[in-house]
Amino acid sequence: MAGKGDNSRAKPSGTVDAEPFRRALTGCIRSIAGDGEVEVVFANERPGMSGERIRLPELSRRPTARELSVTRGLGDSMAMRKACHDARIHAVMAPAGQDARAIFDAVEQARVEAIGALQMEGMGDNIAAMLDEKYAKANFSTIERQGDAPLEEALALIVRQALTGRTPPDSAGKVADLWRGFVDEKATADLANLPGALYDQQAFARVVRDMLTSMEMAEKYGDDDTEPEESETTSDEEQPRSQEEEQSASEEDAGQDASPAEENESAEEQMDDGEMDGAEISDDDLQDEGDEDSETPGEVKRPNNPFSDFNEKVDYAVFTEEFDETVSAIDLCDEAELERLRAFLDKQLAHLQGAVGRLANRLQRRLMAQQNRSWEFDLEEGYLDPARLPRLIIDPMQPLSFKRERDTNFRDTVVTLLIDNSGSMRGRPITVAASCADILARTLERCGVKAEILGFTTKAWKGGQSREKWLASGKPQAPGRLNDLRHIIYKAADEPWRRARRNLGLMMREGLLKENIDGEALIWAHNRLLARPEQRRILMMISDGAPVDDSTLSVNAGNYLERHLRAVIEQIETRSPVELLAIGIGHDVTRYYRRAVTIVDADELAGAMTEQLASLFDDETTSRRARVSRRSA
Repeated sequence: MAGKGDNSRAKPSGTVDAEPFRRALTGCIRSIAGDGEVEVVFANERPGMSGERIRLPELSRRPTARELSVTRGLGDSMAMRKACHDARIHAVMAPAGQDARAIFDAVEQARVEAIGALQMEGMGDNIAAMLDEKYAKANFSTIERQGDAPLEEALALIVRQALTGRTPPDSAGKVADLWRGFVDEKATADLANLPGALYDQQAFARVVRDMLTSMEMAEKYGDDDTEPEESETTSDEEQPRSQEEEQSASEEDAGQDASPAEENESAEEQMDDGEMDGAEISDDDLQDEGDEDSETPGEVKRPNNPFSDFNEKVDYAVFTEEFDETVSAIDLCDEAELERLRAFLDKQLAHLQGAVGRLANRLQRRLMAQQNRSWEFDLEEGYLDPARLPRLIIDPMQPLSFKRERDTNFRDTVVTLLIDNSGSMRGRPITVAASCADILARTLERCGVKAEILGFTTKAWKGGQSREKWLASGKPQAPGRLNDLRHIIYKAADEPWRRARRNLGLMMREGLLKENIDGEALIWAHNRLLARPEQRRILMMISDGAPVDDSTLSVNAGNYLERHLRAVIEQIETRSPVELLAIGIGHDVTRYYRRAVTIVDADELAGAMTEQLASLFDDETTSRRARVSRRSA
């Protein structure tokens, strides 16, 4: 044991130096990926991969052997995807339709992990530990019904077993077995063809498409489909981060601990610092871009409502809409009580305001940078352009070149936050959701982005007046939805934040939170967005579970509301101009939504909301620049 004079540099008692493990794992990942430029970071954030950056979870102070194996498994999985996955082929071969695409993605991930498991037994053990942890966190062991078991995960488990011979982990429960009979009946021959195509992604994708066709979930991949070699599609993973994005990321990291006031003041400075960001987009390019993305100036395109006859198509009925209500928060509560509830909300989350505020200011910096960072070049007056100075050295007769900042064609945007007001959100989840929505709406308003905050629940438990009317009518069969909806407007898009601030306190009111019918709430929020004049419309759902209404489910099929929700999501994601994303609190919403993230603790909500929105705006900027680059080429 070290003496008193020897411990000046010793680690605190109970901690382990994890740096050697990090260095070894980083080297291993780079070797497997075949790319020495891969950056591996360890952070208390959701693991993921973006371009040349792989993010792994930070280790605990005394990591267990299982924790180390799980971390190795995550690193191995991402490294194998970088080494064996071609995003261009994947994008071209992918089927249409939400469910088919989810299966296609999951099976492709199983393929790259299977290659690693077959080539290196240790990697197979690491990936098995990672999967065991993944399914344990998702509570797959509690799933007893086929309707509750996600088909994409079941197929990934079945395919992985067929490729590697390894049985699914115990934490996966019965998920694979619940669907195995269906797969064996529909696609046994296709499943048997997968091992022979393991090392050829395009051939493997064709077999998967055949399997989806056999299961009647996708059209057969025919000769008329575009071949990957002819496609110019590229994914975000293949595109290196631009100099502007790199600088934005470094600015965020550097300013993370700054106060909100300091960060607000630094936004303008960052715009000036961005003079060397290389956004050399000409007036003609910007004009062409505007023509491509917008309609006739002054004219707002009103798309047809994709839900005009939707319920009939998906066999969803509503017994009566007589008792449904769409109400403003102020109409459910008097002003004095709203003030009291708002004060209670502020008191509950006083310690969270600083952290959420910093995240919101990071989002504000990113949005303001995108709105303002654009320059005109080769001018006779303005700011001296240092990038053109080498021309003077080559040819002293060349004139000086100047540049001038100009407004960017930043599309007019509105964001709707749709918050689950069900009873299961009671307590900390609804408190954090209310606070985050409040601060996020204020941030978006400062950036010129309009924000709407909506909530959904029911007026009563066990059906309310709708059920009473159904009973009085003699209990007709298959009545459909059998409860009174309550849709709440906490903040309208055109309402200033200062006027709506106290309305969010209503979520703290005892007795407000009851049951949740998500599908109809999504349609309601979606239709409100369609009526908006903004060019870009974003809808963010915040929920902690699947739709539940005891009255409706007691007289209809057990998956009646969930089936309707899935159909609504697919309709929005495939046929609507509205961009949909979701955040699940302790509930895996990735099985419903194409763009989604699941958080375990409600305290993670602020980061998830800001990152999801920031990624949407980043995607918009990237695609805009790509279009301009293609036209310039």
